Amino acid sequence: MNVGVAHSEVNPNTRVMNSRGIWLTYALGVGVLHIVLLSIPFFSVPVVWTLTNVIHNLGMYVFMHAVKGTPFETPDQGKARLLTHWEQLDYGVQFTSSRKFFTISPIILYVLYTNDSF
Repeated sequence: MNVGVAHSEVNPNTRVMNSRGIWLTYALGVGVLHIVLLSIPFFSVPVVWTLTNVIHNLGMYVFMHAVKGTPFETPDQGKARLLTHWEQLDYGVQFTSSRKFFTISPIILYVLYTNDSF
């Protein structure tokens, strides 16, 4: 019996990126990071785009690929503690919409960074 566990998923970490509004929240978080960096007066726009890309990519590397385990107590007998978040995402199924989104988003940030018309 798991006392204090109120979710029905075996590992809620596997489904969190498919939850309602998470992609919008992610995009807004990146946008807020960019705006906060733009508000620093001595940074030029190219420096801000570079910092946005670097901070985003480092954060996603740590969150998705470096940290193993789950913040939840899971009844899977410790299987999730050996996997990164990327490996847990969508139960390890390849080519899902969440994996495609998190693969395409850094590419879109890079294209926005290299486009001089903004």
